[in-house]
Amino acid sequence: MSFTVAIIGRPNVGKSTLFNRLVGKRLALVDDTPGVTRDRREGDARIGSLKFKVIDTAGLEEAFDDSLEGRMRRQTEMALEEADVALMLFDARAGITPLDSHFANWLRKSDVPVILVANKCEGKQAESELFPAYKLGLGDPLPLSAEHGDGMGELFDALLPYEREIEPEIAAKDRPLALAIVGRPNAGKSTLVNKIIGEERLLTGPEAGVTRDAISVEWEFDGQKIKLVDTAGIRRRARVQQKLEKLSVADSLRVIKMAEVVVLVVDADVSFEKQDLTIAAHVIEEGRGLVVAVNKWDVVKDRQAMLKQIREKLEISLPQVRGVPVVTLSALTGRGLEKLLPQVIEVYRLWNKRISTSQLNRWLEHMLEKHPPPMAKGRRLKIRYMTQVKSRPPTFSLFMSSRGELPESYIRYLINGLREDFNMPAVPIRISPRTGKNPYAKDT
Repeated sequence: MSFTVAIIGRPNVGKSTLFNRLVGKRLALVDDTPGVTRDRREGDARIGSLKFKVIDTAGLEEAFDDSLEGRMRRQTEMALEEADVALMLFDARAGITPLDSHFANWLRKSDVPVILVANKCEGKQAESELFPAYKLGLGDPLPLSAEHGDGMGELFDALLPYEREIEPEIAAKDRPLALAIVGRPNAGKSTLVNKIIGEERLLTGPEAGVTRDAISVEWEFDGQKIKLVDTAGIRRRARVQQKLEKLSVADSLRVIKMAEVVVLVVDADVSFEKQDLTIAAHVIEEGRGLVVAVNKWDVVKDRQAMLKQIREKLEISLPQVRGVPVVTLSALTGRGLEKLLPQVIEVYRLWNKRISTSQLNRWLEHMLEKHPPPMAKGRRLKIRYMTQVKSRPPTFSLFMSSRGELPESYIRYLINGLREDFNMPAVPIRISPRTGKNPYAKDT
């Protein structure tokens, strides 16, 4: 199984019913009596194409001694330590209880990502209990009915990112890093790939456009498997006339979308042109990690001036992603090549970075104190809390009051703070402000 899910919550909220639903069998005993489950039970779960291990846990009790309840709590703690993501269930019909709040506080201190699940949401009346769940500080409550199978599609969407994210952390050596080599025609992309892998694997030459389709090469560096993809040169759209070249450019753009890290090869002979910046912007827009490789560096006369010019253009043209590494090299001679792949792997690590909810909210409190949110409709916008919903690239949800829209300038302030305080250069960072709808407000 690619990742492990622990189902956690106070007694009698439907944990075992959800466990049985996920494994497709009645493996766990289900009854209305609280505390039926005492040990943690494991099973192979599936939602559509998503496969994972699921752990059913005993209902959380406020017991820390050697009593039966205390031992059950320790079993739950062990399940959480083993899990890659936890589902905290609460009973939407019963609403949020003090015990729910107590254990939400406990879960927020853990480094394990938590998805808040509102069970027993069979009708509209239960949905009215979702808004108070925001005070638990665990994100949007996901409504479902474990008994009837409602909401399983939404649970699939919520769990899907963890299938992708756990692989680089646990099986990075087994799963190839998808690396695309892109740039304008004749920048030396194929020569660079040949030099990296140590053989004349790709056709090269002085003519522009020798490579027409994306060529994939499996390779390994320092124990990390890498899938290198060389692409056709990407020219400005106005200059692309022939049908074959149009197909080649489309293929290159497709490769960027499928890549995890992209190396943009720049020809030092012609410096850093507008088309290079256009390609770089496209890479960031697609959410990929970026490394700039300045090729033919051995022929540059004023190296310091050119390097300064390239970095300034990147800072001005790509303000949304600062600190993009610039590696100078010669693909022909191999000089400077030893710096490239370590930078690629470091960007890949940052692209997969996760920050715990407790760390984020301590940081957010400091940022709000330093620069409070702006006013809206005569009142200051209120930000409740923040959580990371996925990595690859790092993506965050910012939960706030529904009084007004948070300006882009304030979102940039938070992104720049994240980048600086958590050391995340070179990768896109996304923040999505979200507001909870007040179920008691009358529709207009």
